[in-house]
Amino acid sequence: MTDSSFSQPLTQISVEDLAGRLTAGNASIQLVDVREPQELAIASIPGFVNLPLSEFADWNQQIFAMLNPEAETLVLCHHGIRSAQMCQWLVAQGFTNVKNIAGGIAAYSQLVDPAIPQY
Repeated sequence: MTDSSFSQPLTQISVEDLAGRLTAGNASIQLVDVREPQELAIASIPGFVNLPLSEFADWNQQIFAMLNPEAETLVLCHHGIRSAQMCQWLVAQGFTNVKNIAGGIAAYSQLVDPAIPQY
């Protein structure tokens, strides 16, 4: 995931919009969390598939078996940096509807659900 040729603008979704989408329960949305397992143990949002960036070599060849490239895909990390990298990579693989969750789980905890711990 070190390709520096990513140049397409990244689509973002706010944590408030994410909360609304989760409440609506749209089953067609794919939710991906790229944080490390130890981060998920501290704070997580139900429904996200964990694909840690540090384990990219373990799962990148199976991405099309795990995710539908046509479905809306929302990507989460701690603050939005790693998820932005993942979004760019997914777009480069041909995914057509990818959105970075701006501010990550830290913003979600601050603005939507203070029961989710900060770290």
